[in-house]
Amino acid sequence: MSKNKINIIINGDCEEELLDYDDNFFDLIFTSPPYADQRNNTYGGIKPDRYVDWFEKKSKQFLRVLKPTGTFILNIKERVVKGERHTYVLELIQKMRDQGWLWTEEFIWHKKNSVPGKWPNRFRDSWERLLQFNKNRKFNFYQDEVMVPVGEWAKTRLNNLSETDKMRDESRVNSGFGKNVSNWIGRDKVYPTNVLHMATECSNKNHSAVFPTKLPGWFIRLFTKPGDVVLDPFIGSGTTAVAALQLSRNYVGIDNEPEYVELSQKRIENIQLGVPGIADIVSDYDDSENEG
Repeated sequence: MSKNKINIIINGDCEEELLDYDDNFFDLIFTSPPYADQRNNTYGGIKPDRYVDWFEKKSKQFLRVLKPTGTFILNIKERVVKGERHTYVLELIQKMRDQGWLWTEEFIWHKKNSVPGKWPNRFRDSWERLLQFNKNRKFNFYQDEVMVPVGEWAKTRLNNLSETDKMRDESRVNSGFGKNVSNWIGRDKVYPTNVLHMATECSNKNHSAVFPTKLPGWFIRLFTKPGDVVLDPFIGSGTTAVAALQLSRNYVGIDNEPEYVELSQKRIENIQLGVPGIADIVSDYDDSENEG
């Protein structure tokens, strides 16, 4: 393969395939790798105790190919083993910090349409982690691109401002936090929280784990601009590439399963051909649960 090729879905192991890319090439890496003991038939089902060793070789390549101003978003969740949460995600965070990554932020994806279930000692998972890693403290961050409607609370709260509301109100417990409520008078939009309320993908698109197009789309808007290059090293059904394409970004997807590579390519072709019902349009993020 020619070096630094973009807008392509590659069949192979990302650890090896990324050797064809220069240092500091990608603007954003967004991915959801196979979770421990999951996707046994497609990704081998990495055991929890081996997960960090398996992943750190790949994250070393991610660190090399990401631009200094870029961001890596890792969608991952702990596995329950013998009735308790395994610590491999926490161990992985520490290992990546040892590699040179900065663990900058943690987002939570709240799955709005999670169905009921029953287990002996816990409740059904209705959220997943999205861990943000960076190479430097200063990185590209286009926060105005993900602003949300101010919410119904503003109609009453901003119409009844006290004198304290009109200045920076310092925390009563000396925590260092403060706020000036009057800053939001006349504004239609505000910045979102780090909790994303999005429904899961209801149709699995012939893949064992599919997230909604809105999820990578939200982070693509937050951390990149049109023309930037987005990498998903575990592309699966192609959702990250679909979101990148719809938002006028370039993409590179990698997957070791030929069936998924073919599936990703087909979805992208359908979008380019304008086939209805396939595009999974990336619409604005629904932050309605944050109102108030």
